[in-house]
Amino acid sequence: MAEMVNNRRGTMLTGWKFWIGMGVSVFFLAILLRSMDGRKLLEAFRQMDWRFMAPAVAATMFSYYMRAYRWKLLLAGEKKTSLSNCFTATIVGYMANNLLPARIGELIRVYLLGEREAIDKGTVLASLVLDRLLDGLSVLCILVATLLTLQVPGEEEGVRAALVTGGYVTFAAYLGLVAFMILLKRSASATVRLAGKLLKPFPACVSDRAIPLLGSFIGGLRLSLHPRSIAALLLVSAIVWAFAIWPIDLALRSFGISLPLAASLFIMILLVIAVMVPASPGYIGTYHYACFKALTVFGVTGEKALSVALVIHAVNFFPITLLGLYYLVRDRLSLAGLKNRA
Repeated sequence: MAEMVNNRRGTMLTGWKFWIGMGVSVFFLAILLRSMDGRKLLEAFRQMDWRFMAPAVAATMFSYYMRAYRWKLLLAGEKKTSLSNCFTATIVGYMANNLLPARIGELIRVYLLGEREAIDKGTVLASLVLDRLLDGLSVLCILVATLLTLQVPGEEEGVRAALVTGGYVTFAAYLGLVAFMILLKRSASATVRLAGKLLKPFPACVSDRAIPLLGSFIGGLRLSLHPRSIAALLLVSAIVWAFAIWPIDLALRSFGISLPLAASLFIMILLVIAVMVPASPGYIGTYHYACFKALTVFGVTGEKALSVALVIHAVNFFPITLLGLYYLVRDRLSLAGLKNRA
């Protein structure tokens, strides 16, 4: 009975998040489309050089492959995992984020890899948190590089000020999270005891499930400080983001837009911010609006800016989603089943 109540509450919460996200997406799409001419938008696509799309898709897929490899490195202290399993779990997880609300794909990644490699789910979750910390560090580096190289027109100087402010906030949040993780690791037993006290008002089944998960999560916060291990993780992270940014430049070139590398870095920063905003699955609306606004800084406006935004989103959405669905069919899995188990 308690499990049924918890499932119902989870469904209601997911439902609210879904409709809020849909509302946000519709709002941003309405802003984008209200002044667009459909014929001009189609004309922009007709003038596009589609030959740039093959390397853009290949680069995007390679960035996800390197994400899987970085995940394998993070789990090396626990087990020598299969790169194939890491890649499949990564693709299915991101596919789920594209199709399901509330970024539940992250939990699906944890469940899928934990099951296939027989690793405790808390340990896998801890490795994924470390993975996100590396992404945060990479984004900070991209932000610094953007600030050092970005030159915008005088009337757009407010953009630089906004980036600086956002950089300070992001850096503070990043340091706060790192500090929390260190404190959690050093005070593991005290944290588990505190969690036990906080969970006393809840049914025993909740505590019985949460406490072991928390313990394995804390135990899974292992990161080798050997210089070679750190260097490998930093190098792989640089490759992940380099191949994530390159498709942006390729998409620009496909429309005959020649901009410096700083422009692609700037667009990526705004896209990272956009995917943090609650929106519909696939970040529809927020993703396009962020890309559109970034392009206007460099004088690319109207239907051409929107067409570029649509292409960049499509390159990141469709290949991953289709490959993830293929893995579901190949392994006889269902998205609904994974969602319920995650």
